[in-house]
Amino acid sequence: MKHSTFKIFILDDDVWYSDLLEYHLSLNPDYEIRKFHAAKDCLAALHERPDALTLDYSLPDKNGSEVLNKIKEQSPDTQVVVISGQEDVATAVDLLKKGAYDYIVKDEDTPERLWNTINKIRENASLREEIQLLREEIGQKYDFSNIIIGNSEAIKRLFAMMDKAAKTNITVSITGETGTGKELVAKAIHYNSLRKKQPYVAVNVAAIPRELIESELFGHEKGAFTGAMSRRLGKFEEANKGTIFLDEIGEFDISLQAKLLRVLQEKEIARVGGNTIVPVDVRIIVATHKNLAEEVKKGTFREDLYYRLLGLPLNLPPLRERGGDILMLAKHFIEGFTKENGMGRKKLSAEAQEKLLSYAFPGNVRELKAVVELAVVLSDDNEIQEHHINFQANNNSNMDFLTKERSLKDYNRDIMQYYLEKYDYNVLLVADKLDIGKSTIYRMIQNKELFVKV
Repeated sequence: MKHSTFKIFILDDDVWYSDLLEYHLSLNPDYEIRKFHAAKDCLAALHERPDALTLDYSLPDKNGSEVLNKIKEQSPDTQVVVISGQEDVATAVDLLKKGAYDYIVKDEDTPERLWNTINKIRENASLREEIQLLREEIGQKYDFSNIIIGNSEAIKRLFAMMDKAAKTNITVSITGETGTGKELVAKAIHYNSLRKKQPYVAVNVAAIPRELIESELFGHEKGAFTGAMSRRLGKFEEANKGTIFLDEIGEFDISLQAKLLRVLQEKEIARVGGNTIVPVDVRIIVATHKNLAEEVKKGTFREDLYYRLLGLPLNLPPLRERGGDILMLAKHFIEGFTKENGMGRKKLSAEAQEKLLSYAFPGNVRELKAVVELAVVLSDDNEIQEHHINFQANNNSNMDFLTKERSLKDYNRDIMQYYLEKYDYNVLLVADKLDIGKSTIYRMIQNKELFVKV
């Protein structure tokens, strides 16, 4: 961020005239002004990077055109206003071509004209600075490391795959449990791709009634059905040249899947009730918590569509497999919540941290955010204690893992984690209840496959 003052150099060998210009410009208290009477002294000070510089064209030690070239070489962002005692159009045009901001002839109106020119320079500088800041903010907002907080190996692998996705137009299929951040990943890919200046349109397929989904995605013509009073563009046309994100694609009705397949294959759509073929150029990202391969076997999802959508698969790791990322995320959510609500800084006690690390988080990142924000509200001082971490609301979800599709190894691990929590981390009792060796549990704890409260 630039300093609040606006730095101006005045280069003029006429001491009286430079004092006159200084007097007029110094009426604005934000202007910091330095005067120079020789070109060599002014050029030696250019490392200070003045915002604007008034240049007397007729200097005794150097030609004005030569001085302008030196200024643009050493401080290209400095805006130069040439002030000359002669009204020579050819000279003025030449200097403007070489980078001068303005050319002002010395007369009784010069101070006023210079005042207006400097004000314009400052306004333009502020606009350029604001645009640059906005660009930086957008870039930072959708930087992968800002979208997904974490430093685990699983997240590092995910970042590498997201980078590959952003560099191409390949269809991306994102899988992961509820609350792992599938839409955030889709947004990050779009805003880091060549399509980032084009529309990003998100559609939750599961949230749209079956009878409306076709019109919602592909649009409709006037009179296509009762209530269609005018033509309506669908989400695919809205996303033209950009990206469409289809969340919960596993819920897409099989009767409409052929139409989606046509979009992928032919890059065109037909609105409901219309015969006109509309070309669309859309990058497609889909997400689901379902196993689409299993849906294909069940006959609820077309096999040809499945392979067209597969593209570059990204699997988002559940929070319980991200180790120390849990604490990084918790601290991030705590800082955001306290800042948003005007509260003082808060930190997690060692016991609170252990409690978070020992929990399986069936609701993943979304659940963690809710848990720590409640903990912030419940805590009375600047430290969040163990009893502020409240999982009671999730008691009915402790065995939700039985409804999720995963490997036998994962099932076994989750069952052991559940029993450890249920029996207050008594390894011997859990080993007896599950009829397994206690050494198996201890080994998995050591390998951080299971978490216990110390």
